[in-house]
Amino acid sequence: MKRREIIKGLTLLPFAGSAAASPLNDFSINSNGVKDHAELYGIIDEELVRRGENLLKSIGVEPFVNCKGTNTIMGGAVVRPEVKLAMESVTTLNVQMDELAFGIGKRLAELTGAEWGIVTAGCAAGIKMVTAACLTGGDPEKLLRIPDLSGFAKSEVIIPRSSRNVYDHAVRNAGVKIITVESLDELKRSINSRTAMIYMTPSEDEFTITNVSKIARPLNVPVFVDAAAHILTIPDVHLAEGADVVGYSGGKGIKAPSCSGLILGRKDLLMSAHQVNSPHHGFGRDNKVGREEHIGMLAAVEAWVKLDHVKEMNTWVSWLETINKKVSTINGIKTNITRPDPELIHHVTPYLYIRWNPEQLHVTGQEVAEELGTIAPRIAVQVGRDEPGLTGITLVGYMMIPGNDKVAANRIHEVLSRKRQPKVVPAMKNPVMNMVGLWDMEVEYYSSKVTQHLFVDSQDGNWITGVFKTDLSSRPFTGSIDGNEIKILCNYNVPGDRILTTMQGNLSGGVLTGEMDFHEFNNAKFTARKHKSPINKKPIEYPKHRPQSS
Repeated sequence: MKRREIIKGLTLLPFAGSAAASPLNDFSINSNGVKDHAELYGIIDEELVRRGENLLKSIGVEPFVNCKGTNTIMGGAVVRPEVKLAMESVTTLNVQMDELAFGIGKRLAELTGAEWGIVTAGCAAGIKMVTAACLTGGDPEKLLRIPDLSGFAKSEVIIPRSSRNVYDHAVRNAGVKIITVESLDELKRSINSRTAMIYMTPSEDEFTITNVSKIARPLNVPVFVDAAAHILTIPDVHLAEGADVVGYSGGKGIKAPSCSGLILGRKDLLMSAHQVNSPHHGFGRDNKVGREEHIGMLAAVEAWVKLDHVKEMNTWVSWLETINKKVSTINGIKTNITRPDPELIHHVTPYLYIRWNPEQLHVTGQEVAEELGTIAPRIAVQVGRDEPGLTGITLVGYMMIPGNDKVAANRIHEVLSRKRQPKVVPAMKNPVMNMVGLWDMEVEYYSSKVTQHLFVDSQDGNWITGVFKTDLSSRPFTGSIDGNEIKILCNYNVPGDRILTTMQGNLSGGVLTGEMDFHEFNNAKFTARKHKSPINKKPIEYPKHRPQSS
């Protein structure tokens, strides 16, 4: 069956047998006796929010309205009220953590229809735990030896090329050999006695879960599906397609604690994965999951199966309509609100697209997003994809809370309605020097200094190209020289890893000094000087015969 056909056969409502009274019913009713989820979601403790804002501001942190998404670097999802209440209820109660995990595993199975469930410190931690489970088979002695896999029968994990991503570090952390395959035929040939697991992300290419599981299951090779940003389907669509285990991020659509993950699937594998999880010692001890996160995830799933998803979607749309109504009054602004495909299970949210002609408003979507995101009241938005003659920003609805829509509407209207003068792009200044050649760089990170190199192989007026050489890689770059100001951009891309590097600096007396931005990582400072090699003025003789000694 195709994914769409499977999804049509599933439901977001509890299946027969899971309708038993929730152990968390008390947390679906607040002090005013409100039972309806939408009403409960609308009740915000304004005094508590004010205290939180004051606390953040006291340490120099300015909170923002999230109209962008569930990025972990932005704090992930806002938790549901039931989740917050349930977590608070256990903060002063001591429990035996295995007993708690087993109780929650049983309840997650009842709610989702999976054989079992565990809570981890995020989806990536879950990937790590399940990888260890597949390597060790539950043997604690093997667990304590990871990442030293010498003597292990299983030591390889297969990943389709289309599934390689920065999160497969969680697999690599176990010390396995990664086998990257390009086709199903190569997958078949790559499976052997050392294959511990297949890691993959949901795909519509030839590497569908169904196709992969048909190959793996007869050979007893577990398939782990990373569905971190997907919403929860009940019964689970990925398990229905043949996955052995599936992982979700708590800090995405489920709106559980951001530092939690939900892992569902085969009980035998998840019981072995549980002993990798903290508080057990060994490979996973650094991924602690407290009683609060355990209960918070359970509360999120309990709320999910009872939730009126249509009503919640309508609430999100109404918030975007508030912003749309305010912003669409600006001359030159075009807006459009879209609802997600009912069969969509990835980043399920309505979108508000705001577009305009940059030549008319004299500002780009990138510039608007930058201003909204950095000046209070801060509004996080996506930069809209530029089209011929149009630029813009894009907003999502599912990460706002009541009242955010009015704040965002007023702020975005203020920024977009501001009168701006046409931009005058100044002509670039003549370069102060020809940069072609090898430059020795001293790069200063926070806790080390290293020598790296820039090789400028060509300069055409104000534009340069070349190679940035580190201890571990060589990366082509492009750049510009505007008078004495240098800017360079280069990317590091290999399967499973990426670093976007931007440099800017100034030339003075033949010395280039500046700063390097590594996107999500810390910045570094650098100083570069053109390499000078002593000239060898001795005559060079070409050998006239083969050597008589070595």
